[in-house]
Amino acid sequence: MVDHISQPAWLDVENFLSKTVVKADSALAEAVESAARAGMPPIEVAPTAGKFLMLLARISGAKRVLEIGTLAGYSTIWLARGIPADGTVISCEFLPEHAAVARQNVDRAGIGGKVEIRVGAALETLAELAELTESAGPFDLIFIDADKGNNVNYLRRALELSRPGTVVVVDNVVWEGAFLAPEASGDALAIRETLEFLGSSESFDATAIATANSKGWDGFAVAVVQ
Repeated sequence: MVDHISQPAWLDVENFLSKTVVKADSALAEAVESAARAGMPPIEVAPTAGKFLMLLARISGAKRVLEIGTLAGYSTIWLARGIPADGTVISCEFLPEHAAVARQNVDRAGIGGKVEIRVGAALETLAELAELTESAGPFDLIFIDADKGNNVNYLRRALELSRPGTVVVVDNVVWEGAFLAPEASGDALAIRETLEFLGSSESFDATAIATANSKGWDGFAVAVVQ
């Protein structure tokens, strides 16, 4: 049993897994590079997590996917690759300039026909989508990776947009363990409230997984709507 693993070892392991198992292609690499050129923060999911989302979509048989937080479309590409040709990913992005970069990336990846990017405050977009759910149907998979302060609000909206069996993934729920501090505030406090909400809600059955990779010490929650 290894007592301590340094960050460089995390990076070495992630690089090995990415090259050996994940095998991300040029379209995904370009999505990351385009984000850097546009001055976006390097906060897209790691390649291993991206492929996990793709496989989760495929395993769950998802056809309708909702993503909250598009950035440059890196995770959007993975999600779209996990659904059938007649499936749809609706992705919510607050900033028009980010949405424009993401649009180019999903089109370049060859899955643009599956992806609809909605620009604006996500809670407003989700309210609009809730009105359409009766005709369009509920979402099968929901990925939340946006402003942490609204996580609980996003989860509440997710319930309105889902069905029993819908899978919900929330990114960044470990945050270097900062949420454990008694004086936690800001994003750290919001993450603790997110975990407490998932753990106490009778509408979700959830777990959380800690990760150590190029994004540091973090993790994600996976829940199923009951």
